Amino acid sequence: MTDLPVSVVIVSRGRPQSLARTLTGISQLQYWNFEVVVVADPAGIASAAALPFADALKLVPFDEPNISAARNLGIGHAAGEVIAFVDDDAVPEPMWLRHLVAPASQSDVAAMGGYVRGRNGISFQWKAASLDHHGLSHPLTLDTDQATVLHPTETRAIKTEGTNMAFRRDVLVDLGGFDPAFHYFLDETDLNMRLAKAGHATAIVPLAEVHHGYAENRMRTAARVPTDLYDIGASWAIFQRKHVPQDARTAQWRSLRDEQRKRVLRFLQSGQLEPRDFTHLMKRLDLGYAEGQNRKEAPTTLPKHGIDPFRRFPAVPRPAKMIVSRPLTAAADRNRALNELAAGHIVTLLIISPTAVFHQLSFADDGLWVQRGGLFGKVERTDKLISLSSRAKKAKREKRRVAVQRGFSH
Repeated sequence: MTDLPVSVVIVSRGRPQSLARTLTGISQLQYWNFEVVVVADPAGIASAAALPFADALKLVPFDEPNISAARNLGIGHAAGEVIAFVDDDAVPEPMWLRHLVAPASQSDVAAMGGYVRGRNGISFQWKAASLDHHGLSHPLTLDTDQATVLHPTETRAIKTEGTNMAFRRDVLVDLGGFDPAFHYFLDETDLNMRLAKAGHATAIVPLAEVHHGYAENRMRTAARVPTDLYDIGASWAIFQRKHVPQDARTAQWRSLRDEQRKRVLRFLQSGQLEPRDFTHLMKRLDLGYAEGQNRKEAPTTLPKHGIDPFRRFPAVPRPAKMIVSRPLTAAADRNRALNELAAGHIVTLLIISPTAVFHQLSFADDGLWVQRGGLFGKVERTDKLISLSSRAKKAKREKRRVAVQRGFSH
């Protein structure tokens, strides 16, 4: 495993409580040589400043709706040799950083990306994909027990997901970081395409896991219902100008627009949108696409070294512990789990009911990993609908399932 100095950059706007939860999760990371850079609006800065470890954070004020510009500001303040990114509505597993940056020990690896679990904490939202010359992703099947180093080809780049990715700092500087013309959406895809054109290799690291919640923002509700498609249209126009041959753009946009139309119609049919919302959203999509074709590019020059000295986060080794509970004793067991957390453990509270309810996992604001589900219920969604088991066997299986991500000893 590498022990390179790593800067973890989190951009946040309009989600102070979610940001605090993300930072609480980051405080449990089991990697000794990292710093944390928070680029946030005033509410986010205040939220981070109220945390018990606030003095260990680099807090950078920024209050504009432009994730690329915010990330570039974070890069400017980052002093690590590797810069990792996680969103403010996500929480990394405790061993995330150790797994994610390990491939950086290979000199030809410039970028690293991990897997992302979705809202239920079990199913994967994102695994691995390549990008074609139009920027569209295509799933890849890789070994899930180890990192795979992938080299770009003439027709394919390697995709990293914005909420779980890392890059060598010198490579980001050479490429000019993220393009501020992408205010939202396709920002990391554009960077992936430029990495490929420069011939850089990317490592996909399945064991580097992040849990992503899809919190509400200015573009969608917490239920992922779109509220504005302007920036999606604008970003596609900018992406086409940079990467797609001119004679292919009209047909591609027709296809992309139809995908968005079908997406909005699904929400209309489910009752989550009204007919007037459909008209408004499609109009905003078209306006964004028109504006994006004329949006001026603003080349970015990043400092070769971080503006601030490296501020190592005071991470300490924390043994992982699982407390097995049941609904009747859950309250008391939660208090016991909080005591173990205060004593320096990474604690998973597994609450097993005598049912066939599917399992769900979440990271609580207080720092506990809480998993709930039935003794006979599915954990992995590919499991049998009902599986006979004992509580001890269920707990043993769950500890083994997440051992290398959460730090349980084998």
